[in-house]
Amino acid sequence: MSAVSSRLPVFPWDRLAPYKAKAAAHPDGIVDLSVGTPVDPVPALIRRALTDAADSPGYPTVWGTPELRDALTGWVERRLGARDVTHAHVLPIVGSKELVAWLPTQLGLGAGDKVAYPRLAYPTYEVGARLAGAEPVVYDEPTELDPTGLKLLWLNSPSNPTGRVLTADEMRRTVAWAREHGVLLFSDECYLELGWEAEPVSVLHPDVCGGSYEGIVAVHSLSKRSNLAGYRAAFLAGDPAVLGELLQVRKHSGMIVSAPVQAATVAALGDTAHVTEQRARYARRRESLRAAFEAAGFRIEHSEASLYLWATRDEPCWDTVAALAERGILVAPGVFYGEAGEQFVRIAFTATDERVEAAVRRLTA
Repeated sequence: MSAVSSRLPVFPWDRLAPYKAKAAAHPDGIVDLSVGTPVDPVPALIRRALTDAADSPGYPTVWGTPELRDALTGWVERRLGARDVTHAHVLPIVGSKELVAWLPTQLGLGAGDKVAYPRLAYPTYEVGARLAGAEPVVYDEPTELDPTGLKLLWLNSPSNPTGRVLTADEMRRTVAWAREHGVLLFSDECYLELGWEAEPVSVLHPDVCGGSYEGIVAVHSLSKRSNLAGYRAAFLAGDPAVLGELLQVRKHSGMIVSAPVQAATVAALGDTAHVTEQRARYARRRESLRAAFEAAGFRIEHSEASLYLWATRDEPCWDTVAALAERGILVAPGVFYGEAGEQFVRIAFTATDERVEAAVRRLTA
């Protein structure tokens, strides 16, 4: 039996362990800004919905309850500006990382097929291609790709790790190119609610897709907007032909969002107050950390959206990681997201207010 893991790169976060240990030895404890995991409480109305649905002894459905599908279609129309969205245009998924990792396999891709994603990108796009036995391909400009053998094209706006936001015009050109060449386009929009200096637009907006969802799918998550990373609540919206095929595959493979999480998702998508409150928390933390890192000699590039600052001191990223670990601050080396990030670090502003304040003191001392 051949090990599937042999197809995959070394798990990047394992390489950060010694720096984490160094930062943890700081007398005032570690300030972990390396992983963008939520630390603030799950909103009360979402917890109530989860517990109210806790008595769920039967199997849930892969497509979700009608109430969940209503919540998904309503949110997609209200928040993304999409039109004429039906239940056939949406599909709940077990967190967005699961989808990214297994999408090429679920689409039936394999040897001879190509999966393209940005040169600086979330590592799981590459993992998904390799799990399927397809060829991973990076790009700077998607419309300059060779379409031969290209079956799946990933967009990511706002970007993880850089925070870059694609304009509607950039996305529109890419959608047109993908349709011209018969390439399926998936747009990872999990940070769309977190625009700071730019207003992210969805691939499903009529200004981008022309009112047609043919060949395009958007990926959305409640992990960041609603502090639900622990719930694994996410969904797809877009081309019903693509989602219908994925639904059949996922039925057979048992990829089902739990019934309590489905109920919690309905509550989360029906409320905007908690999103506004969480955005305000992140905005304060972002402002404090940005000022402190810039005062400490860092240059921030892009970072107009998402939960991260993309920062550099024009030195190898591991040198930056080591220097910050000496101060008890842990950040992610940019090389985790591609060789083009070799002189950058990604700084998450998902730590608590108290830990953010600690980082600011250490950087400005």
